[in-house]
Amino acid sequence: MKKAVLVLASLLCFVHGTAVTQTASDKAVVPQEVYKQPVAGLTPKQMQVFLKGERTFTNFWMAVNNPVIPLVWDLSQPGPAGGEWGLGPMFLATNCASCHLNAGRGRALDASGSLAIQHVLRISIPGEGPHGGPKPDPNYGTDIQMFDTITRKDPEARAGEAEVYIDWLAKTFTFPDGETLELRQPKVRLEKPNFGPLTDGVMLSLRNSQAMVGMGYLEAISEKDILQVAQQQKAQGLNGRPNYVRDDINNKQAMGRFGWKANQPSIRQQIASAFASDIGITSSLYPFTQCTPVQHECQAAIKGPKPELRPELWDAITFWTQALEVPERRDVDKPEVKRGEALFASAGCAMCHVPEWRTGKYAAVPPVSNKRINPYTDLLLHDMGADLADGRPDFKASGSDWRTPPLWGIGLSKQVSASTSFLHDGRARNLLEAIVWHGGEAKASRDKFSALAAQQRQDLLTFLESL
Repeated sequence: MKKAVLVLASLLCFVHGTAVTQTASDKAVVPQEVYKQPVAGLTPKQMQVFLKGERTFTNFWMAVNNPVIPLVWDLSQPGPAGGEWGLGPMFLATNCASCHLNAGRGRALDASGSLAIQHVLRISIPGEGPHGGPKPDPNYGTDIQMFDTITRKDPEARAGEAEVYIDWLAKTFTFPDGETLELRQPKVRLEKPNFGPLTDGVMLSLRNSQAMVGMGYLEAISEKDILQVAQQQKAQGLNGRPNYVRDDINNKQAMGRFGWKANQPSIRQQIASAFASDIGITSSLYPFTQCTPVQHECQAAIKGPKPELRPELWDAITFWTQALEVPERRDVDKPEVKRGEALFASAGCAMCHVPEWRTGKYAAVPPVSNKRINPYTDLLLHDMGADLADGRPDFKASGSDWRTPPLWGIGLSKQVSASTSFLHDGRARNLLEAIVWHGGEAKASRDKFSALAAQQRQDLLTFLESL
């Protein structure tokens, strides 16, 4: 059983398609790789770093659970076949690309009762943790790790902290014109907890992995411009707010930009945090392996040099993420796309999914500086209503608050990672379902969309597919 589960941990989705498309850098690539292209204007030296960052993204991490390995291999150097040392002891995936296939979003398996192999289950208990963030469960921390590298006497012993399953609950939505749509909502099932029951009042939040396209451009938007949009929204009756979170790199509070609740202030910190919580890889920022006090076997299994995410790897994958280009739009001159764009604006969708921004000076990747971009996000938190609420606060984000996700590149999601699993937990199987789930501050726009004629609804969806 343990071996089978470990295979699932490294499972990658197979993506079909062999046609050639064009990226913004005018380089012909196969469809699966359109999210992985560099911005135009990188120097040859920067391209070397970019390619090293991509290797860091795709390379597998391996466990050091054999006492002979350190005697025959320099653990500060890459392992066999380009792999890296340091996996675990607890982990969710063996590399970044397992959940962000081709830098795309995760896929929620359609079969009810499936393992959540491309999701993260965030957990916390009432109250605030250090610096105002979520308070960890004393036995399980802040997320459930389904796998481990620990050698036990029983070869069939279940791996990790627990097994996470998704059961789908169906409900029907009816449009004013009588058309019906079946929706699904996930019910998380935690089986075989290894370290006792979860604390009373524990809060669970299922999270689908996000697409990574264009993150450097989002980081290059000035804080002043984001706050100005928040003020404009208040005048329109909305309540978009920035999240203010812990910046561990600079030891201060900072505006959050990344993650489903905007709980990360920078790409560099987001990467170090993901390596620590998802792969069990330490860094100079997070040097301690995340084993709770009751996880004695996990504590005993900690080996290898620190940090495991060597500085040159952290630098390279940070630069790679910052320098990812956004694919060009398609079919922009088609009448139905133009009609859909007008309907998107008239329904009020563009008030939060703000179409246009301008980046500021961005020293990390100079070609990203001073560019007009179209991410369709405001990077702000909005109350999305009870149906989408996870009930789990995260710094200034309430249990029903979510950051407006960027929409650029969304029409290419299926060809990149075989996924059209949208919203924070992947419940929406397509863009239509994603829109219909909108509530709270977005309910008025959802209702305007629902009241459109069927062909108009399709035009708006066609516009989104063009992004």
